[in-house]
Amino acid sequence: MHVNTPTEDDTIATPNAEMTRLATPSRGSRELSAWRVRMAPGARGPWHSIDREQVWLPLTGTLAVASGDGDTEPRHVAPGQAAILPAGEPRQVSAVGGGPVEAVVCMAVGGRATVTETGEVRTIPWAE
Repeated sequence: MHVNTPTEDDTIATPNAEMTRLATPSRGSRELSAWRVRMAPGARGPWHSIDREQVWLPLTGTLAVASGDGDTEPRHVAPGQAAILPAGEPRQVSAVGGGPVEAVVCMAVGGRATVTETGEVRTIPWAE
């Protein structure tokens, strides 16, 4: 059994959010990756897809998740709810409601992200 306490080295900032590794291969997990996401009010990530299913669990604040499954309006996800995002589905995640958002995200290890606009494939460092 492992009990992980994140350090500064486990936190990675992007222009849209801050991610902190909780359980990843580099932190002792073999099959699952889990990390905490913090987004400032109004922050919005880029349109992208992930090649693994993800589960987003908001702890505070409200997320708006737009997806490429034909929805015309983003779906709001609040604490006590879970957003299940299928592998390969384009999505954009935003912090809405005027406050910051904190969520835990889980997925199988080894995922890669594809930026919709450029087609660039990236590793997901906070999931490694």
